[in-house]
Amino acid sequence: MAKLRPYNPKQIALRKHGTLHARPKEVTDARFQEYDFFDPHDLLQVKYEMLRSVQIDGLSIAQAAKVFGFSRPAFYKAQKAFDRDGLWGLLPAQRGPRRSHKLSQAVMEFIARQREEDPSLKAQALVPLLQEEFGFCVHPRSIERAIQRAEKKTP
Repeated sequence: MAKLRPYNPKQIALRKHGTLHARPKEVTDARFQEYDFFDPHDLLQVKYEMLRSVQIDGLSIAQAAKVFGFSRPAFYKAQKAFDRDGLWGLLPAQRGPRRSHKLSQAVMEFIARQREEDPSLKAQALVPLLQEEFGFCVHPRSIERAIQRAEKKTP
């Protein structure tokens, strides 16, 4: 990760929002060297300028990827995301799990059956039942959230 200069609020904000460029020193494009407006730490700006340099300035994809510190596959990925979603597509994807991978539909059906038999059954009591039935351990809070999501879907 790029080193933050002490008390640089922009870099702190970029890191907070996941748009701090991990390799700003690899950005060798002249604009980023000559003008303060162009910030090699700003991942969104670097990606946009890389795409623009190919589209408007006529740089080859290989050359643009190189001077902006990316690989050619990363260029194509950014181009596809920009074409699909506009500037929003250049933002990094949310990190972490997208969904509850252990609590599949079959597991949730099992939980629903257990709760039908005993409506007072709490998430803590479901943990050993899931361990016994499916062979894995789930945190009680994960079970609570999954139950809440399932209840929201039910009209």
